[in-house]
Amino acid sequence: MTSIGDRLQAARSKRFVGRSDEVARFRKILTAEVLPLHVLHVFGPGGVGKTELLQAFARCCEEEGHAAHYLDAHDVDPSPEAFRGALRAAVGVDADTSVLAALDERADRTALLIDSYETIDALDGWLRTQFLPDLPDDALVVLAGRIEPHSAWRADSGWGPLVETMPLRNLDGAAGRALLERRGVPDDQHESILNFTHGHPLALSLVADLLDQRDDQTFEPEAAPDVVKTLLERFVQKVPGPAHRAALETASLVRYTTEPLLSSVLDQTNAHDLFEWLRGLSFVQPGNRGAVLHALAREALSADLRWRNPDWHDTLHERIRQHYVDRLKRTPDRGVPDALSDLTYLLRRHPLIEPFYTRLQSQWDDAHGLIEDTPQNEDWDALVDMVARHEGAASAEWAEHWFEQQPDGVRVYRAADGTAEGFMLTLALEEAAPDARKADPVTDAVWQHLEAHAPLRAGERASLFRFWMARDTYQSVSPTQSLIFIRQVRHYLQTPALAHTTLVCRDPETWGELFTYAGMERLDEGGVAVGDHSFALYGHDWRAQPPAQWLDQLAERGFSTGAEAPESREDRVIVLSRPDFEEALREAFKDLHRPDQLRDTPLLYSRVVTGEVGPDADVPDRIEALRPLLEETAERLADDPRDEKYHRAVHRTYIQPAPTQETAAEQLGVPFSTFRRHLNKGLDRVADILWEREVGVSA
Repeated sequence: MTSIGDRLQAARSKRFVGRSDEVARFRKILTAEVLPLHVLHVFGPGGVGKTELLQAFARCCEEEGHAAHYLDAHDVDPSPEAFRGALRAAVGVDADTSVLAALDERADRTALLIDSYETIDALDGWLRTQFLPDLPDDALVVLAGRIEPHSAWRADSGWGPLVETMPLRNLDGAAGRALLERRGVPDDQHESILNFTHGHPLALSLVADLLDQRDDQTFEPEAAPDVVKTLLERFVQKVPGPAHRAALETASLVRYTTEPLLSSVLDQTNAHDLFEWLRGLSFVQPGNRGAVLHALAREALSADLRWRNPDWHDTLHERIRQHYVDRLKRTPDRGVPDALSDLTYLLRRHPLIEPFYTRLQSQWDDAHGLIEDTPQNEDWDALVDMVARHEGAASAEWAEHWFEQQPDGVRVYRAADGTAEGFMLTLALEEAAPDARKADPVTDAVWQHLEAHAPLRAGERASLFRFWMARDTYQSVSPTQSLIFIRQVRHYLQTPALAHTTLVCRDPETWGELFTYAGMERLDEGGVAVGDHSFALYGHDWRAQPPAQWLDQLAERGFSTGAEAPESREDRVIVLSRPDFEEALREAFKDLHRPDQLRDTPLLYSRVVTGEVGPDADVPDRIEALRPLLEETAERLADDPRDEKYHRAVHRTYIQPAPTQETAAEQLGVPFSTFRRHLNKGLDRVADILWEREVGVSA
């Protein structure tokens, strides 16, 4: 009985043409009595057919009775942990099983086929020096990517004879004709198509796709320097309808395309048919989290859209941004990195963001060979020396102190050979010893600001990015800084009960504009001195503007650097301590039926009110939200028999007030002293309920 997989394999085999020399060479290596080499580097430009060749290698393994495991590195974060996890999934072992052990136990010869290798170039040194040497000697590894293998493979006297390169070029005339024939292109069109595409496999497939979209299968080539771009522009004009064109244009702006994304962006109740059409195109590949346009196709389509219809480009971009922001708001913690990755990829060309990302072959966060890691014993001295070099001996002493006190707050960014290229220390201020916190000028300044303007409430956390730097470039734009930025944003989104974050910066001239644009305020006046250096402090109160609102603000900014800095939220959102909150609540109840007297209550700018009307609401709207909020919360006390007597006291005093409290006590039939006790207890219960909402705890 044949399966769908069998039919897929048959279709791929039918469309695969050329590359007979490459397949023959692979088969010879695979079937040798002793493997003559262990690493085969396949490389060539985008669209040249590397993925199809790996699929042919897999079929070859099946024919010869050997195991083949395919891994598309495009979907793998460039870290050892992520690579091991992806390889375990490809090999088919569970999370508790070592891939190396599993392969070693298997008697059969095994081929590991790793596609899109350029996207994990950061791991090249680690794979070469640490991971691959531990594979069993019956393992053959194929690394397929766009770039030629690093010279270190050849320079290594051990690896040199065990590595072979296999460059791929365009198809020759015979192979090109065979591909067109198998795609059903009329013979009389072959010559003009081959002259136009020069045998580029993706371009040939695009022509076939283009002819499939119309009845007249006549191709009329035009002189153009960019074959793929020209073909795609022509293809977009010939798609089945406007919705299909919009789906393709949407896919050109994002990293992964999914049905929910298309439904949201294109306002389609069900985008299944559009998605199925999209995934069937020859230049669309299945990814781990959705359909992925070939890089050449994506860049050509998005560039054409920006030029051809800039207004529609901006509209699509805005809708996609909102989709990602909504997704970030509701995604569980484990989904935050992927959601953040997708949003950041979308914003990668923002003039204030682009300089802070080192992009290598469309991988948004590979940071050119760096791996984020936890510190090892041999790192500590190097990190202290790094601080001393850039910030002086006084700062180095504090670095050493905080390393000892909070080592779990350190993230190291290391090169493939293990060298620490940079690091970041995130201090949990609420956990720091008060004496040390006061002695360090930076932590003291931050803590004093919090105490004066936004004291921490029970269970809340305050983080200080106390040290962050690259070994050679300090806090300048660099690959290390890119990873640090990503780690900071993840910290904002994933840290429970996070109330406040502060970042230390030695060069506000460079960073101040970006920090202000990102909703961070300057906390110090003129800098904080540590030894011979002065540092600026930039902070954000996440109680005043939670991450969801912050993301909305960033998403609304568009692409202009000329936009004004965000308006200070200090006069619109106030963070109250519990005693201040309770006092304001009692005073507000007294003025419940005199709205004009509520104009000055700080509760209008608390989270419980701002969450109802939004941060930009005017005072009358805030008052209209506060009054029913107080009334409804007081009425909730009646739902619990234990609170019924408290409810009656609050109700007769503030909701439907008696002329005096003495009259209220008389109407309720209790002594005045008992009434006062019930009233105070009732106000305490109302405060408890609203405080839980204020600090983000479910009531």
